[in-house]
Amino acid sequence: MDFTGKNVLVCGIARSGIAAAKLLLAKGANVNLQDVRKEVGPEPLKDVFYILGTEPDEIVQNYDLIVISPGISVYKPFVQKAQALGMPVWGEVELAYRCCPCPMIAITGTNGKTTVTTLTGEILKRHNPGTVVAGNIGVPLTGLVGTLDANDRVVAEISSFQLETAVAFRPHISAVLNMTEDHLDRHGDMDTYIHMKERIFANQGDGNFAILNYENPITREMKPPCKVIYFSSTRLPRISTGVYLRDATIYARLDESQPEEFVAQLMHIRAHPENALAATALCLCAGVPVETIAEGLRAFKGVAHRLEFVETLYGVDYYNDSKATNVDAAIQALKATNRPVVLIGGGYDKQTDFSPWVAYFPQRVKRVILLGQTAPQIKAACDDVGYTAYEEAESLEGAVQLAASYASPGDCVILSPACASFGMFTNFEERGDKFKEYVRRLP
Repeated sequence: MDFTGKNVLVCGIARSGIAAAKLLLAKGANVNLQDVRKEVGPEPLKDVFYILGTEPDEIVQNYDLIVISPGISVYKPFVQKAQALGMPVWGEVELAYRCCPCPMIAITGTNGKTTVTTLTGEILKRHNPGTVVAGNIGVPLTGLVGTLDANDRVVAEISSFQLETAVAFRPHISAVLNMTEDHLDRHGDMDTYIHMKERIFANQGDGNFAILNYENPITREMKPPCKVIYFSSTRLPRISTGVYLRDATIYARLDESQPEEFVAQLMHIRAHPENALAATALCLCAGVPVETIAEGLRAFKGVAHRLEFVETLYGVDYYNDSKATNVDAAIQALKATNRPVVLIGGGYDKQTDFSPWVAYFPQRVKRVILLGQTAPQIKAACDDVGYTAYEEAESLEGAVQLAASYASPGDCVILSPACASFGMFTNFEERGDKFKEYVRRLP
């Protein structure tokens, strides 16, 4: 699409909206920026007309294209009206893809996206210094594509919200890391959520790769229209090709005609095994030599807010797992240690069933301190399994103080909420940063 002279409405003036508007301006479009909030922000864009404090319901027919931010649902009345009129409605990822001059690796899934995206990017940079990492990880894709050329590479974390507005989006390599219940407040039901994730590979074909988790029953049954590479942590006999674990060692074979290749031993890697397997598969499909992958795996130092070690105080280790915004991610945190856990959990209600998470409490959690909107639901789930070692705190700072009072030397305190941060914090990063601050204030 030639954007020169096109009238484009960009909805949402947060990071992705501003980046999209700048890209469109550079492409010669006439840009209007809309948001329901009334403030432009500290640095309003030049050559842009702002529409603030209202939804654009009555004016969508005046545009050639509408670009919506991930936080705006496709079920909004103005979006539905535009689509009924046959007007293209894209998200920031679709716009970035249309303007991207180089191959793209796109990664989605319920959990592990940020870690796998970061790890894949760090490995690929060793092979191709022109690699950039962007997307739902915090750096808008539209803010980078204008700086790239055909020799560069993009590694992008893609959310289900961003995939709602995918149209022509076709990454060279895609990955669906896992699928568990999440975001049902947005998507309505699990089938719709799965369908959104499958859009990451819907347009792929010959010459493309899709990386899928063989251990997850949902991803195992997905049918991408391209070459599928599985990664597997336990089911080696069931896959003859792919990336897999055997005797705590990563091996790979992408084709039956190839010999098995040793990649790395888990003892030298700080990433979760499945994340390491997925990143290995992605990088192999991108043409990175095994030796380079092994170097990158060994050098990886982890990602903030994902079981991030904070401090050891009086023999107690504190971990920030604020990115655990759903039940499955919080379960993984409990599985990651065999030590007694004092757990801080709870937050915004995404209509989640907490019982699978709470089922781990009797064996693994010494005490749980609950916060936020979901505290009553979590307490009810605890009562259902006869677990009573819980109490509620009014603030995160109070929760940290309570957790410290219950923890003994050899225990660990983990912030792993199983919930989003909305209502108490701007995002999971702010929640995690505050947790670290409160831990470091402990006497």
